[in-house]
Amino acid sequence: MPEEIKAIDIMNYAFYCVPEERRKMFFSKDWAPAFQTTFRTVGTPEKAMEYFGHPSVEEMLKEMDEAGYEKIIITAVKQWSWKHNEWITNPSIELIKELVDKSNGKVVGGVGYDPLKMDESLREIDKAIKEYGFKYIYFHPQGFNLPPNDKRFYPAYVKAFEYDVPIGFQAGHSAEVLPSEVGRPIYIDEVAIQFPTIRFILSHTGWPWVDEWIAMIWKHPNVYGDISAYPARTLLDGEKIITFMNGGRGRSKVLFGTNGLGLKTCKDQFMELDIREDTKRMVLRENAIKLFKL
Repeated sequence: MPEEIKAIDIMNYAFYCVPEERRKMFFSKDWAPAFQTTFRTVGTPEKAMEYFGHPSVEEMLKEMDEAGYEKIIITAVKQWSWKHNEWITNPSIELIKELVDKSNGKVVGGVGYDPLKMDESLREIDKAIKEYGFKYIYFHPQGFNLPPNDKRFYPAYVKAFEYDVPIGFQAGHSAEVLPSEVGRPIYIDEVAIQFPTIRFILSHTGWPWVDEWIAMIWKHPNVYGDISAYPARTLLDGEKIITFMNGGRGRSKVLFGTNGLGLKTCKDQFMELDIREDTKRMVLRENAIKLFKL
């Protein structure tokens, strides 16, 4: 029987172990309608409060041990409401630092980016990485309705270059009621050429533009992708993604994440995939260790 692979979840959020952050997000004006459409199987924001996440970081750490995880990257993602001109979710880097401190090294911090308040956000990135030791920059194009090649994101790319940390963004549609087109993976094309040494991560599979997601990861040595947001059984265009991930072109370029959908559920379903053992190890763990220098 193969040795257990200690997973690394590169895409998780404070809401997974902080109920108040869960409440802010699920009851927001942009998320609440999604429970009638994208998340209708969950039912309501009230049910989502019970379905997603834990009452405390201690309970999350318990699940990590039981499900076989070594580390989780929790990012202070800044999700803006383009329509309502307010924050959907904006956890502080201090909150993330508190989770890191409580985790005995199991939680790794990530910092968000706000292209509408660049000076303030850049100072926050400096503090998060220099003082708190965070290892990731992540932003959400759909909430701002700005594509990743918009020049307002370039200061964040410079910070990723300066600190030698990966930078990622949600690639694909928006499950919430937010504009989706800005999430097309193709927008990384010119950026990856302009910044050839920055490590970019296209999160969430790029669906429905999976072909673009695969093409960008295949084409650019410095572009990677993660399969977060979809447990393995629910991967949209799953056969195409799995074939790419399991092949020589994608095995070293795809990473695992849960997006807060359940540590045990996501890992169990991934381990059920009919793919090579070395693919499972690289995607679940080895690629993250290399990319984030863990």
